[in-house]
Amino acid sequence: MELSLSFNKKLDRDWDVVIIGSGPGGLSAALYASRGKLKTLVLEKNFTVGGNIALTSLIEDYPGIKEATGEEFAKLLKEHAESFGAVIATGEEVISVDFNSFPRLIKTRNAEYTAKAVIIATGADPRRLNVPGEEEFIGKGVSYCAVCDAPFFKDKNVIVVGGGNSALDEGLYLTKFARRVYIVHRRDQLRADKILQERAFANPKIEFIFNTVVKKIEGDSVVRRVLLFNNKTNEEKYFDIDAVFIYIGLVPNSSLFNVEKDERGYIITNERMETSVRGVYAVGDVRKSPLKQAITAAGEGAIAGYFAEKFVEGLG
Repeated sequence: MELSLSFNKKLDRDWDVVIIGSGPGGLSAALYASRGKLKTLVLEKNFTVGGNIALTSLIEDYPGIKEATGEEFAKLLKEHAESFGAVIATGEEVISVDFNSFPRLIKTRNAEYTAKAVIIATGADPRRLNVPGEEEFIGKGVSYCAVCDAPFFKDKNVIVVGGGNSALDEGLYLTKFARRVYIVHRRDQLRADKILQERAFANPKIEFIFNTVVKKIEGDSVVRRVLLFNNKTNEEKYFDIDAVFIYIGLVPNSSLFNVEKDERGYIITNERMETSVRGVYAVGDVRKSPLKQAITAAGEGAIAGYFAEKFVEGLG
């Protein structure tokens, strides 16, 4: 993927709006804010844009885009925001924010910026199993990204842990490479959309293991086996496997921000996407919402970008 502005290029210090994160919500907010003639900066800690959506194998539920890879979709969002003047700086990891000052102060590892309005679009990271062996074998057979790591397991047997959309979507992607894909789910029914369930059940490479959890991951230099526990029969058994792909939910990246959150750390906003701090907004997976999809994040970004513009205009 094409990189955005290099992290070591000198940027202005003062901005109308700073957007932290470059997923669909952040880039949609950048489009609306810059189109509204705000001086707009997007800070992205990685060297590619798009957030988790850029790692998605296939997007087919975004209106107007019948089918695209996550990387292609992120590139379209980036180019659209830049066409209205938004500046997207990659390699700029935010390490602290000060919402008590005005303009707001945002510090990265490379610089300091001020902003009249801030839009938080930091997304969420995959939830860990927190079982023995998980941390030890990350990058050695434990993965949270099939698009990133599936080619390493060509003609191998892999486990996918989870029962939601991500688990099935990534499980289906893995069948392009793996010999066999075992989807392990703690319940006896899946949570994924029906269309994904139909595809997964119809795929001859996929086998489901229900009412089961992974209790331990073992190996030598790489993953070799897992310990499975059946929560119906209380039976344990070792299962030989080459990789474990984990999709059991998300943890919001909200710890930096002193705003109101729910018990799980998701940021609470009003209908304008404004947080408990005036002029500070939150969109996408970091925000408390009933549906976490690219389309909802983009809609939230549009709302936040629009009202950030009105907020800055109101400052006179």
